[in-house]
Amino acid sequence: MGLPQQVTPIADANSSSTLSYIFYLTGIPGYEEFHHWISIPFCLLYLVGIMGNCTILHIVRTNPRLHEPMYYFLAMLSLTDMGMSIPTMITLLRVLWSISREIQFNTCVLQMFFIHTFSFTESSVLLAMALDRYVAICHPLRYATILTPRLISKIGIAALLRSALPIIPPLARLAYFQFCQSRILSHSYCLHQDLIHLACADIRFNVIYGLILVTVLWGVDSLGIFVSYIFILHSVLRIASREGRLKTLNTCASHICTVLILYVPMIGLSIVHRFAKHSSPLLHIFMAHIYLLIPPVLNPIIYSVKTKQIRQEILRLLLPSKIRSAVM
Repeated sequence: MGLPQQVTPIADANSSSTLSYIFYLTGIPGYEEFHHWISIPFCLLYLVGIMGNCTILHIVRTNPRLHEPMYYFLAMLSLTDMGMSIPTMITLLRVLWSISREIQFNTCVLQMFFIHTFSFTESSVLLAMALDRYVAICHPLRYATILTPRLISKIGIAALLRSALPIIPPLARLAYFQFCQSRILSHSYCLHQDLIHLACADIRFNVIYGLILVTVLWGVDSLGIFVSYIFILHSVLRIASREGRLKTLNTCASHICTVLILYVPMIGLSIVHRFAKHSSPLLHIFMAHIYLLIPPVLNPIIYSVKTKQIRQEILRLLLPSKIRSAVM
């Protein structure tokens, strides 16, 4: 497949030409002959992530005993995990299977919208789960009356709108950019920060707006999670017995692991983009895949291992009754 040809000024005279642009995705540079083999672990990871999250959703939906705030938020987390992974899976496998490296501008923008929206939504859901743990530990007698199904629905809708609406302005501006340089993207999916650096236009608004958006949304979420755990820790330390303190903290273990799985790769990717711009492209690609793929894969595993009710329901689905009674 040939590389994109140079664009003439006449063809780029208006935004309609921008909408017809074709960009070229990148697989694993230098390892093109091994792409089919590299696709195998990616397929397995996507399969584990999708099946794990679908299992969580099925268990929460079908078991009335799990119709509680904690599990409703866990179902939201599973939905956002799939929202992050499925848009990238399609283009990644198309590249690795040598089906096509091309992606239309409209498709690219739509993929960016889903990736960034669900990435921000996941952070918001983790904040909601931290508040859930705060109410459960610090105000246990009021837990059911505070976190009602109606309030949980509002929190979920607010998290989605809070993440989706602010992304629209910078993505809408892309339709008015001219892309007269190389149209080869550095990943196997479209990211806003990747696309704008190919534009022959003033991108300062997009850069500054994106920086402010990430700082505000992730900053508020991480601060809210941190403050919630300060109150949780203060409440736990007032429990008299050591066993009681450990048991209470154990109810937060899954959530703490999930927070670390999202934020550590995110911080690592930001550091690589900021301080290692001229490092190997493989490092950037590796960090981006970890950030977008590992949370959807590990989150269902963590909650299946650490949450007794989820673990029991999964065993009930997978194991025959005789073996299940012996294990449980």
